[in-house]
Amino acid sequence: MKDIHFTKMHGIGNDYIYIDCSDGEPEELPELAVRLSDRHKGIGGDGIILICPSDRADFKMRIFNADGSEAKMCGNGSRCVGKYVYDKGLTDKKTVTLETLAGIKTLDMKTSDGKVESVTVDMGKPVLTPAEIPVVTDIPLSVDIPVQTSLGKVRVTAVSMGNPHGVIFTEDLSDEFVLTLGPELEKHPMWPDRANIEFARVDSRHHITMRVWERGSGETMACGTGACATAVAAQLTGRADSDVTIALAGGDLSISLGGDGHVYMTGGATTVFEGTVTI
Repeated sequence: MKDIHFTKMHGIGNDYIYIDCSDGEPEELPELAVRLSDRHKGIGGDGIILICPSDRADFKMRIFNADGSEAKMCGNGSRCVGKYVYDKGLTDKKTVTLETLAGIKTLDMKTSDGKVESVTVDMGKPVLTPAEIPVVTDIPLSVDIPVQTSLGKVRVTAVSMGNPHGVIFTEDLSDEFVLTLGPELEKHPMWPDRANIEFARVDSRHHITMRVWERGSGETMACGTGACATAVAAQLTGRADSDVTIALAGGDLSISLGGDGHVYMTGGATTVFEGTVTI
């Protein structure tokens, strides 16, 4: 038996259990993620995030979803890592680099009274080549792929932001539509590694309302990489401009498509509570 100190944090409702792994990582991480993420029998969350030393960046982030699968990237989670390491005095830098399985990301922290209020993450360049997303399609740039579903035909734009996303532009954000097609499309054969599915309603060229079904977690209140993928897809299809606010159940994210081809995401990060769990 071993006691592990944890911090519960969320980025506009996308909640994870954060563990400082400066002295080493716990064992059996997939099983631990399933156990701790259980909202009835555990701490509760969309997964666990480990904050580890790195020989390539200031810190390293590992993400395990609520079903135990390891994710390559989490935009909301990366912002919370920035707040964690600054607020807890692990760094005094307001710009830090973060190693992820999707590459090294740069976090710029805005602070007030010695605490992080918001974080801008350089999410890098979106991946649009089908084989690299990956998605199975013959359509160049993976834009508006026609897919037959149990609720009829939809068009999916595939984007990778370090993890695969399928964006559907629709006026229907109902539970029937989202909760039926979310799990159906997550595991559709077009995705070799499954995918996150975004349902996006374009309100204007600078505002989009979105619901998200996350691979390995189900519907969540927010998804940072999903918001970025939606902004990219909206610009690709001529629906929105380069600066857009994405409204999610947990709050808003500001997404900017830079002239350098990178996607920049800005949003808040919140510490909820801390505790110790025996494993």
